[in-house]
Formats: sequence, structure tokens, C-alpha cells
Amino acid sequence: MRKISVNLIIEQIKEMCQEANFDLCKDIKEALVTFKEKEESPVGQAILGDILENAKIAKNDRVPMCQDTGMAVVFVEIGQEVYIEDGILEDAINEGIRLGYSEGYLRKSVVKDPLDRVNTKDNTPGIIHYEIVAGDQLKLTVAPKGFGSENMSRMKMLKPSDGIDGVRDFVIETVSLAGPNPCPPIVVGVGIGGTIEKAALIAKKSLMRDLGSSHESKHIADLEVELLESINKLGIGPQGLGGITTAIGVNVETYPTHIAGLPVVVNINCHAARHVTRSL
Repeated sequence: MRKISVNLIIEQIKEMCQEANFDLCKDIKEALVTFKEKEESPVGQAILGDILENAKIAKNDRVPMCQDTGMAVVFVEIGQEVYIEDGILEDAINEGIRLGYSEGYLRKSVVKDPLDRVNTKDNTPGIIHYEIVAGDQLKLTVAPKGFGSENMSRMKMLKPSDGIDGVRDFVIETVSLAGPNPCPPIVVGVGIGGTIEKAALIAKKSLMRDLGSSHESKHIADLEVELLESINKLGIGPQGLGGITTAIGVNVETYPTHIAGLPVVVNINCHAARHVTRSL
């Protein structure tokens, strides 16, 4: 049994909230550079250049890449041989979020009640997903999610007979309807299978995958490539001003499902695609 103090978790989450908002992920930066070189629209090329310059300023000056510093989504993989001491894990995560957003001067965007809309003033609580795994490690991923992109996400309960064509059409339709709203170029996360909530969860988690990776199943990996090509033929382009760079990546995850169902969720991320992972 390995003991981990909540004090270490608080400090790590605090730092990760700031790092995610200040530092563009390496895979995202590399993708933006690659797509900038291929972009045919002069306006699109200029916008991609501005996005990269914005990321450079954010990193150097330790300021957010975007004014919407997101609702903190935290994925927790906790080894079954880990014992959390000195407090409660969930309290520690939320304290780390509170400190990270307060000390980092990040915008507080969370309201306590979705209908009366009173701000919690410290960006808590976060959205926390737990998974118990083998071993004695604690893996934390912090992914601040802005709602310009979150609001453009959609789900649909397809019929099994709709098959891969139905999935493909729904993903492309969702991106087309989103247009410029999620600040393209975007990263598209797709969850297929499970139940309604499982499809949403794996869609969100798929956004944590490096853009250079492919799904382990060939037919899903082929679908990722096909969807990216089709999305970039929509002509939406960077910031919706036209071009061939509407998305810089499509990540698809699947899960076993019921014989009578085919749930699909499309979770869109903006070009910042913020996430940081650390293992303790």
C-alpha cells in the first residue's frame, strides 16, 4: 500500500490548472504548424499564425491562451494499492482547482445552480471522473473545457441499422452546424457505444489522446482519417473564415453496447484543446 497525501494532490492540481491554460500542448502546436503549411487560404494561414503567436505570448507571459479558462474537468486514475491520507481526495482536487484559478488569475466561470446562475467565485466544483486501476500510481489529467466548444457538442441515439454511415453523417452534421462557434480549427472527440452517459464520457476522454495517435482497431482508425478529411472539406476554415483547416484532429473511442442501440456523442474542443497529465 502506497500513501499519498492530499497536500501533494492539491499542489499538483493547482499547478496543472495554470499550466493547461498557459501552455499549448506539444501535439496541438505541431498540428497547427503542419496545417498552417498546408492551408490554401491566405486569411486562414494568417489566423493560424496568430493562434501560434498567441500561444507563444501566453507561455512567455504566463497568461491564459483564451479568456474562457474553462470549467475544470479532471480525470483520475487511482491504483487500487494507493491510500489517500490527510483528507478526502475530492476535496483536495477542488481545493487545487480553487487555488489554481485564484492564484493564476484565471476567470471564474462556474455557477452554483444552473438556473439561478450565482457564480461560485472560485471555479469550483470541478467535473471529476474516477477510474480504479491496478498498481500504486495516481494519474491526474486536468482539462479545462471552455463552453464555446462544449455548447456545440451533440448526442444522438442511432439505430443499429444506421451503422457506420449513420455515425459518419452525424459527426459531419454536428461540425457543420457548429460552424465558427467553437473557434476552429477544432479537435473532434467522438464516443460510440455504451449508454448515453458512457458515450459522452469516452467522447470527452478521447480529446485527451495525442493527435499523432490512432485508434488500435483499424476500422476505427480508418474512420478517424475519413472524418478528418470530410470535415476539412466543409470549407469552414480557421475561425470560420474559410479554408481547408476546420479540424486538426478527430479522435474516436468505442465501448460495447446493447443489441438495440448505437449511442453517439460528438464532443468538440477548440484549437487550444487544453489538457495536462501527471502521475504521482
